[in-house]
Amino acid sequence: MLSPLRARQGGATKVMDVAIYRDALLRKRGELLGGTAAKPLQWTMENNSGRQGDMADQASGNNEVHIQLKLKQTDAKILQAIEEPLERVESGTYGTCRDCGEPIADARLNAIPWTRVCIACKEKQNA
Repeated sequence: MLSPLRARQGGATKVMDVAIYRDALLRKRGELLGGTAAKPLQWTMENNSGRQGDMADQASGNNEVHIQLKLKQTDAKILQAIEEPLERVESGTYGTCRDCGEPIADARLNAIPWTRVCIACKEKQNA
């Protein structure tokens, strides 16, 4: 059983129920590993490799393979990003900004539970 994480925010102590975020991370990981995104790229390529038709049909098939490849790459990056916060949940550091050490806002964690930085540090990175 995970205990709530306590973090300092301003002058008050904030209690975070990390089990909610851990469940969200595990659910997203499950979606990526077992959902419709799990259709093998090899299947897509094999299905389109012997395709007959005009050049437009062949180009469409090639485009589908390219899109599937990009989706797989994006899914792989998200899976990697999910593993680190799961480790932070176990170590008790989840919800703390990697850069400044301040608590990450609940709204940000709800939107992107695998985020590593608070919104202020993310804005500094993008500037």
